[in-house]
Amino acid sequence: MRILSCLALIMALPTLTAGQTASPAPGVPLDVATRRAANVSDLRYDLLLSIPEDLSAPLTGSNTIRFSLKDASTPLVLDFDTSRDQVKGVEANGKPSAFLFVNGHLVVPAGSLAAGANTVRITFNAGDASLNRGKDFLYTLFVPARARLAFPVFDQPDLKGKWTMTLEHPAGWQSAANGAELTRTVIGTRTTVTFAETQPLPTYLVAFIAGDFKIETAERNGRTFRMFHRETDAAKVARNREAIFDLHARALAFLEDYTAIPYAFGKFDFVAIPAFQFGGMEHAGKILYNASGLMLDESATQNQLLGRASVISHETAHMWFGDLVTMRWFNDVWMKEVFANFMAAKIVNPSFPTVNHDLRFLLSNYPAAYEVDRTAGANPIRQELDNLDEAGSMYGAIIYQKAPVVMRHLETLLGADNFRDGLREYLKRHAFANATWSDLISVLDARTPTDLQEWSRAWVDQPGRPTIQTDLQIKDGKIAHLSFRQRDPRGRNLAWPQLLRVAIGWPTGPELLVVDMTSAVVAVPQAVGRPAPAYVLPSAGGWAYGSFGLDRATIAYLAASLPEIADPLTRGSAWVTMWDALLDSQVSPAAFVDLALQSLPRESDEQMTSRILGYASATWWRFLQPAEMAARAPRFESLLREGLAQAKTPSQKASWFGTLRNIARTPATVAWLHKVWAKEETVTGLPLAEADYTSLALELAVRQVPDWQQVLRTQLTRIENPDRRGRFEFVMPALSADPAVREKWFLSLKDVSNRRREPWVLEGLSYLHHPLRAASSQKFVAPSLDMLWDIQKTGDIFFPKRWLDATLGGYQSTTVANTVRDFLKNLPANYPDRLRNITLQSADELYRAARITKRN
Repeated sequence: MRILSCLALIMALPTLTAGQTASPAPGVPLDVATRRAANVSDLRYDLLLSIPEDLSAPLTGSNTIRFSLKDASTPLVLDFDTSRDQVKGVEANGKPSAFLFVNGHLVVPAGSLAAGANTVRITFNAGDASLNRGKDFLYTLFVPARARLAFPVFDQPDLKGKWTMTLEHPAGWQSAANGAELTRTVIGTRTTVTFAETQPLPTYLVAFIAGDFKIETAERNGRTFRMFHRETDAAKVARNREAIFDLHARALAFLEDYTAIPYAFGKFDFVAIPAFQFGGMEHAGKILYNASGLMLDESATQNQLLGRASVISHETAHMWFGDLVTMRWFNDVWMKEVFANFMAAKIVNPSFPTVNHDLRFLLSNYPAAYEVDRTAGANPIRQELDNLDEAGSMYGAIIYQKAPVVMRHLETLLGADNFRDGLREYLKRHAFANATWSDLISVLDARTPTDLQEWSRAWVDQPGRPTIQTDLQIKDGKIAHLSFRQRDPRGRNLAWPQLLRVAIGWPTGPELLVVDMTSAVVAVPQAVGRPAPAYVLPSAGGWAYGSFGLDRATIAYLAASLPEIADPLTRGSAWVTMWDALLDSQVSPAAFVDLALQSLPRESDEQMTSRILGYASATWWRFLQPAEMAARAPRFESLLREGLAQAKTPSQKASWFGTLRNIARTPATVAWLHKVWAKEETVTGLPLAEADYTSLALELAVRQVPDWQQVLRTQLTRIENPDRRGRFEFVMPALSADPAVREKWFLSLKDVSNRRREPWVLEGLSYLHHPLRAASSQKFVAPSLDMLWDIQKTGDIFFPKRWLDATLGGYQSTTVANTVRDFLKNLPANYPDRLRNITLQSADELYRAARITKRN
């Protein structure tokens, strides 16, 4: 009967013009979105949802969509990617309407529409996939195109609509949406809340929360801020609340001044979500954050404090870059992210006057960007995108870390004030609308003689980084020749114009020379005739971007004497370059760890200490042979204990203690950590919080201390917050010493309902694939790879890459490397290229480790 009615409707549809169809492809195809954007305008949504307390019952509701059509001669395609039986009724312009349900789309026939004003009302059961429902709360997360998984919409960024929302939910719950609350009516056990109409928003920025939340309120600069949270530790809330409100207020004030545009979205709420998938999400008027990033423990490190300030500034910057002006299509998603990161760096700096912010920019961006750009799967900043169902896999370090480096270069090229004025012009021109990279370039191009289109071709449109080789020739103890040769390792003959800030270690002291890399080979004649230097470092100053091939004398000097470099920024640049040298087999893993052990007691900058500890820990597990680890373990652990004792602040102590917890191997250190967990020992000057004891319990369990089961059970009883207790309980089976229990836990992840709390899953995976469990867990690598496409289809934007990183990060063997190669070799022809590329990105260090260690 249903088939017959669909056939009748298809026969009734008018003949379509070229490229139009009543059978749109799955997802949100570019051709469908382009036609809609040209035809639909004056868009408004009126969404009414009833939220049941029973998790097994669906949300029910209606969406009344008002819009104008330029041409009503063809069917109207709406996105609603659930199932046909979720649609309860469709009315068009006041009359019941037939419709098709095709590939996750609801198609309204042309006969039900009119040129000009239209109203379509759809009643439905909401899909659950993007609602993040828990026992007593829910939050929506629709980026990049997941609103359609919940209710019918035009799910594309260039159809911005004004939203009115009404939520009905259990009477004891709080709720919030993009618009300000207008009315709240309680009848019996149910509450109905109406929210004001919003400014024009794309669907990915629409959001609501409902549930058992507490609310903190504060006023700053005449504006009221509200923080929703589920934290049960009142002391933790009290310790963090003022700083959180202050950071938001400072960010808003800076951005209003920098852009010369007032905040546009009325009220300003933010919500601390337990185990939120991202650091934050910039819903207009209601930002969501990961609660653990806002509510810091007393033992928070400097990096955690800076991280909190950065994520708050980043999400607040999105109110202008992304929310006020939105990319037309997700191929330009990087634009909103780069400016959010770029602005965040400017905002955070004054709040931390003792921090070396040039060093922080280097360490926050270059290593993460290189981690992708050095791989065979590297992607350009600006990518092609034919369907929004693949938009989530565009996110990553190239957008978040390489793009800010590129934007800093562009700002320097134009001058800071000129660049700022260009951004102001761009924002005002496209306010409450959409724009592309070409729109911005057209504004900036008029402000500089440089051909920005050509500049953009290498830096924005193409993947990878240049290789810059030092050519140093010494004769009779003096420099006879010094030049730098730029090469495109992918053979495209690309040139990346940039400045090199070259540190040269003369016998009389270091000197910084600026070299303009405008051609394939650039000589440095001013160095000729001067005494032979100890080192030549073209990556100094934390500025130039690339893979730097150092001369042999420089590598030898850095491997022996890197701590002698006095300037922290030059020292940081040297460490980043030496990590590349390790990965390229120019420095052995043992020599690299020995350099770290030599450097740590002498390092005076907290950021650098944290970075060296991270490099040492990564090399320890990924690149050292067992015999090399055994020979160095006592010294490494002793050095960490000494550093812990001598560190002057809780922040510094937390970095040392975290590394010791991570790398501990000897029975004496593991036993001491057990006593600390059992609260039989204390760490002088470091107040340990619940999260610290939880991490200790997990690390003790993965090392299979004799009472590992009791450690986990006891720690579970210590955790009072129900959200954190749920997470720990979920992860516990992945720590079991029984391989059958671990396997059962892994197999449970094939059910998408067990993957809804993505941070929980990732923590469990990281312990399942811990290096200490590598031999018994490598059998899970192939099935994990096989699940990747489903992970991409059902998970949020960062989940596929993080799934791969958690799966592959504990291995160094040729066997596992070949498992990945076999997987890639046998992929079907229709496998998404982006998933293939992120697999290559995540496998890159595994491939290098297998080559370096030659382990089976």
